[in-house]
Amino acid sequence: MNTVEMVLRLGAGIGLGTAIGLERQYRARMAGLRTNALVAVGATLFVLLSANGFSGATADPTRVAAQIVSGIGFLGAGVIMRDGLNVRGLNTAATLWCSAAVGALAGAGMFTVALAGTVLVVVVNVALRAAGRVVDRRPDTGDEHPTTYTFVAVTRDEQEAHVRALLVQSLTRTEFRVRSIGSSNTGTKGHVEVRAELIGDQRDDRQMESAVSRLSLEPSITSIRWASDDHPEAQPADT
Repeated sequence: MNTVEMVLRLGAGIGLGTAIGLERQYRARMAGLRTNALVAVGATLFVLLSANGFSGATADPTRVAAQIVSGIGFLGAGVIMRDGLNVRGLNTAATLWCSAAVGALAGAGMFTVALAGTVLVVVVNVALRAAGRVVDRRPDTGDEHPTTYTFVAVTRDEQEAHVRALLVQSLTRTEFRVRSIGSSNTGTKGHVEVRAELIGDQRDDRQMESAVSRLSLEPSITSIRWASDDHPEAQPADT
């Protein structure tokens, strides 16, 4: 295999991995654009190594490629989190696994199958998301329509950057997308108000309460409240 063909396979791997990562990045998941692209590129490189880096009677090129399947499991475990009785990140971990498979196919020169796999992964993450909500019985989520939530946290001036980071980290664990985040003066000297807006495909106050409960334990936050477009009156949380 010449250098041009290797570079072509690398380009296919990173391109297809990026396509998968775009959807994850749009939904603000922990493993987004760069992570999926890097996983696909890494798998492509390992396959190229196994196919071209070994020679001789005792060489077994399949051994390196085979370890991709088990090795990606450690990376996937890093994005799976336990939140109370719920487990989050399984879909993201499975997507990383699929990105590695797509990269391995690209490294093996199976471009058509790699492209078909990429399309299927994106379709599953996008199209079956709505289908899953229809099948899933969630009686306490309220009306099934887009909902906007607003979080407002008050903290000291010197803790503003820290609180903004905490808000982003906590809110991206939910099924909602962070639309904007900003800060403004509260009128009280030495304090600032950090406001975040989220949008989701449906109303789910339980997730909001869970996120606020975690944030209310942070000592740098003096007060925190949330509101939705359905119920504009802000709901305070104990701090």
